[in-house]
Amino acid sequence: MAGTREKNHHPPSRSDSDDSNLELPISLRADSDTLPSPGPISPPSQQVTNNAKRKSTSQTPDSLSRNGSRAGGNLEDITALPNMAAADANTIHHADDYVRSRPTPRAQKLSRIATEFYTASYLIFFSIWGTLARLGLQALTFYPGAPVVFSELWANVAGVLIIGFLVEDVRLLREEWGSRLSPTPSQLESPDALPDIGKDETPNQHSKAGHAKAKKTIPLYIGLATGFCGSFTSFSSFIRDVFLALSNDLKSPINHPYPAGTSIPAVTTTVPRNGGYSFLAILATIIITLATCYTAFTIGAHLANLLDPITPTLPFRLTRRILDPTIALLAWVLWLAAILMAIFPPEPAWRSQALFACVFAPLGCLARHYASQRFNPLLTSFPLGTFAVNMLGTAILAMAYDLQRVSLGGGAGVAGGSVVGCQVLQGVEDGFCGALTTVSTWMAEIHSLRRRHAYVYAALELAKSNGCVGLLIRGIGAIYPGS
Repeated sequence: MAGTREKNHHPPSRSDSDDSNLELPISLRADSDTLPSPGPISPPSQQVTNNAKRKSTSQTPDSLSRNGSRAGGNLEDITALPNMAAADANTIHHADDYVRSRPTPRAQKLSRIATEFYTASYLIFFSIWGTLARLGLQALTFYPGAPVVFSELWANVAGVLIIGFLVEDVRLLREEWGSRLSPTPSQLESPDALPDIGKDETPNQHSKAGHAKAKKTIPLYIGLATGFCGSFTSFSSFIRDVFLALSNDLKSPINHPYPAGTSIPAVTTTVPRNGGYSFLAILATIIITLATCYTAFTIGAHLANLLDPITPTLPFRLTRRILDPTIALLAWVLWLAAILMAIFPPEPAWRSQALFACVFAPLGCLARHYASQRFNPLLTSFPLGTFAVNMLGTAILAMAYDLQRVSLGGGAGVAGGSVVGCQVLQGVEDGFCGALTTVSTWMAEIHSLRRRHAYVYAALELAKSNGCVGLLIRGIGAIYPGS
């Protein structure tokens, strides 16, 4: 069909007076009684009339719109939507009716407010679950005889794998951007330039790039990628493990039997070694983490392509009318419940294990999201927002790690001198710093940058963060030799 169109269609040359003679593509035509059919050039007065009709027709909602009313009058339509993806002319989605409408300034303002509120709610909700998933996976992978003793690795690998799938996937949230792209002027002049992509067809590279950009504005996608994956992974904990490997303080599970009557050493007890082995330890920690995480991102992208034919598409009405308001309610209730349980814990040990981490995780996740949103666009070859939050979170974790081991105020101080103080600091490390810093987004950015920029970005991130942790922890150790 495309070949026949190219053979038989000869687009007429345009001039300033033949706008009414322009034949619109079939995907943009309305009913035959609303738009004039192509014909000879009309007088100027006729052209004005035709243009007015065309303008009024473009502002008339389709008969298949949700309520048949003008945009701005529906409370269910207050959430902002990204651009549409190309599809077959006969395919109609509810998102199409929304985007073709002309919202009033008040509706646009409500849309922005609603989108920000839903986005923040998704981030709060998924940051708590991402933090719990990270802490749970760390506990599961710290066992006797574990081949890898820094258990933070597996949480980072799992989070990067998920974000690799989400970045590459084009099916899960397909209805969120509808079925059509707004035509460009060149496409209006030449109908053959319009893409012929059906609903069940794999979009071309241009459409996939548009999808990737559009997904970053969808609250549900932001919650999954930034909220869950970003909190599931932790750059600051990774750098802490690198420093502990260098200083020979990395925890190691007990995997050898001891004679009866002999006390079993703690997991933090290590055998002295020389500096050469410490250098090998730091190289092993960095290389294993980077290699496995980068590979996990690629595997996640391959899984998205492999499962593309069977990946379901979430209905537009389900996400906008059910998921968005439900998560907006559950997120704040869940956060409040975590705060109340931290104040009145069923078991005191739960505070340091999970409760304080759940309290502080949403703060770190929100700070990371808005910092990246504000600073990443400033320099396309170097994501400043992610770099800044990873550096800041790593520095805060190093300070909290020091304060846990330094008694202030004669043994009853506000930080390291009390049990609750140490539990709060552990919550800051696992929750706030764990959600503020991310490996998943870091890997996605490295994968998307040009090779030279990716190497510079990754090397600076590693060098500066390790230097910051070493300076802070070693500096406190020099000031308080007994800590």
